[in-house]
Amino acid sequence: MVIGLEVHAQVTSNAKLFSGASATFGGEPNANVSFIDAGFPGMLPVINKVCVEQAIRTGLGLKAQINLKSVFDRKNYFYADLPSGYQISQFTQPIVGKGEIVLDMDGGETRTVGITRLHLEMDAGKSMHDQSPDKTFVDLNRSGVALMEIVSEPDMRGPEETAAYLKKLRAILRYLGSCDGNMEEGSMRCDVNLSMRRKGETTLGTRCEIKNVNSIRFVMQAIEYEATRQVELLESGGTVKQETRLWDTSKGMTRAMRSKEEAHDYRYFPDPDLLPLVLDPAWVEAIKQTLPELPDEKKARFMSDYKLTSYDASVLVAEKANADFYETVAKGRDGKLAANWVTSELFGALNRMGKTIAESPVSAEALGGLIELISNDTISGRIAKDVFAAMIETGKPAAQIVEEQGLRQVTDTGAIEAMIDQILAANADKVADYRGGKDKLFGFFVGQVMKAMAGKANPSMLNELLKKKLAG
Repeated sequence: MVIGLEVHAQVTSNAKLFSGASATFGGEPNANVSFIDAGFPGMLPVINKVCVEQAIRTGLGLKAQINLKSVFDRKNYFYADLPSGYQISQFTQPIVGKGEIVLDMDGGETRTVGITRLHLEMDAGKSMHDQSPDKTFVDLNRSGVALMEIVSEPDMRGPEETAAYLKKLRAILRYLGSCDGNMEEGSMRCDVNLSMRRKGETTLGTRCEIKNVNSIRFVMQAIEYEATRQVELLESGGTVKQETRLWDTSKGMTRAMRSKEEAHDYRYFPDPDLLPLVLDPAWVEAIKQTLPELPDEKKARFMSDYKLTSYDASVLVAEKANADFYETVAKGRDGKLAANWVTSELFGALNRMGKTIAESPVSAEALGGLIELISNDTISGRIAKDVFAAMIETGKPAAQIVEEQGLRQVTDTGAIEAMIDQILAANADKVADYRGGKDKLFGFFVGQVMKAMAGKANPSMLNELLKKKLAG
């Protein structure tokens, strides 16, 4: 498989790209439409400076070339939801040039996917075919909304790499605040370009484009289906036609939509109503100074400061909210222990409840308090799980639950030794078996002592004292 993506990311902005109409998602049909968005004659577009700034921020976040001069073009095609008969886009001179995204793959490997370009363009409206059996309705609320089209090189080789690319790109956009990445709302949409070639060949095959896939899961499914379809065609002696296809979610298949257009079909030419966009280098540099810490840099810092593995750090930085939550938990505490609790216990609980990190019933400060109780031997790791369950249920802090339920860990060596003596005396036959070479019985003795002490014995003390008693 040879895969390249065109991702349309809606720019985070209150207003549209060339008009002052609201760019907010939702609203009554055709409520957020200016004369410019509706294609009225004589209406002149005025560029939104915030959208330009967001495109520059994104380009810098993708380690890409910022073009200090770019040009807006008219991309001409006729469709009911494009009232002016053309889309204002960028073609030969985009605002952002070549960049790259580094993907974290399984096994600690990384893959670099090239970014060809990022250009700004206005969105079209929305045709709705399911409102009536014999009519199509048009909603122009999206008409003129600012999009960043982010085009990758054909560097991906399968559905897993493609999913990793989309997740990483979405994370970068969210860290930057230039797009919310909500695919279900249409603010991030993906066109998949896919072709097949035989192993060892370097010539690219004929590609098909799968338009407007709106979830990462559907992107992976569409790639699997389309790759299989093309292979079956080629193996049977047929040829792949260059065409645009749609992903049918109900049938789980791609289907032909139209023959694939070439650039000349759109008759691009510079928009006569818009001057070339010329950027002040000092402004670009000022924007660069405001960039937040991005996923790759945050991952490296987490590995350095909190001694995390590459895998744990990658999981935590994948969403900014998760990374911020973790850092509050880990600050001044055992970073590795904090990572284990956030990624395993907390994420597991949130997943079962269907909640996001922002809706967590246990705050980062409260989870940090629980970790402190484990670190200072107030409670054991096993008891901590019971305390955590109670925290989720009651919202009480860990220390209060420990005191109310009498869950403090026993660190009195005398008390632990006394209980070990009782257990060994009651199981003299098993003691003899252990000393005769049945080492696995050690776990049995640990379990019996823990059971007798309601799980409150300090595990490391218990293990050390038990080993001495059994050796004697």
